[in-house]
This record gives sequence, C-alpha cells and structure tokens, in this order.
Amino acid sequence: MAKYLLIVDFQSGPDDAPMSAWTDDEVAEHLNYYGRLNRELIESGELVGGEILTGPDLAKVVTSDGARTVVTDGPFQEFKEWVAGYQIVETETEARALEIAALVSAVPGRGGVPTQQPIQVRRIMEDGPSDVEEMNAFLETASDAR
Repeated sequence: MAKYLLIVDFQSGPDDAPMSAWTDDEVAEHLNYYGRLNRELIESGELVGGEILTGPDLAKVVTSDGARTVVTDGPFQEFKEWVAGYQIVETETEARALEIAALVSAVPGRGGVPTQQPIQVRRIMEDGPSDVEEMNAFLETASDAR
C-alpha cells in the first residue's frame, strides 16, 4: 500500500465567490460533506491523517544561514496558492487515491453545486534520497536534473 498526500489550497473551482458570501446552510452542507467523507475513509482504513491549516495571513516564513534566522510575516504570494489543508490516504493503487481526490473536489459549494476545487495528489516517498545517486534520480522526477 502507498500513501498519498491530497493537498487542498485556496483555489476555487468555477464559482470563485468566497465562502463569506455563502449562506449558513451552504457552509453547513460543505462541512457535513467533509465530515461524512472523512468518517467513511476512516472506517475503510484509508484516511491516515489530515489537518486544516490557518489562513496565510497568520503564516510565517523562516530562513536561516545557520547563524542568523529571519522570520517574516505572510502572505507572500497569491492567496490561492497557499495550502488550506491536507489529507493523507493509504491506498492499494494510485487510481484509488485519485478517486478519493475526486470526492474531495466534489465537496458542495454555493447552491449545493460541487466546488470542483483542484486537489493536488502526491505520493509520499517511503524513504528520501540518502546519497548522490538517489538524489539525482529524485531530481529527475522533480524536473530539476543536475
């Protein structure tokens, strides 16, 4: 079985109205859908973990050269590019991870219409690169070959 990270960011689907413009019932339906989906995935043993993150206005970026650390307040890039939350699923196949991502993308929005929010799916590596050869192979998959 492989683990996959399903990344939800602040990009909207076709309806770009902010959640602040939704009715209370629409927000409740949205949250209830996530609750039902997460319960089903927990019961099937596929949901390993997940979290909702604070907004980018509360983010900090830390850089350090080993001697001096700089902490900067956010946001720093377009709001829609910031991660809103994530789920980790463990599935037999990538196809199943993609099916789950489709269920997340179909969360209802205004008027009960699925949001079609883009969900990024990335396989979690079992072991990270530990030598130059493994790092070079990894960089090839990241389109940054040396």
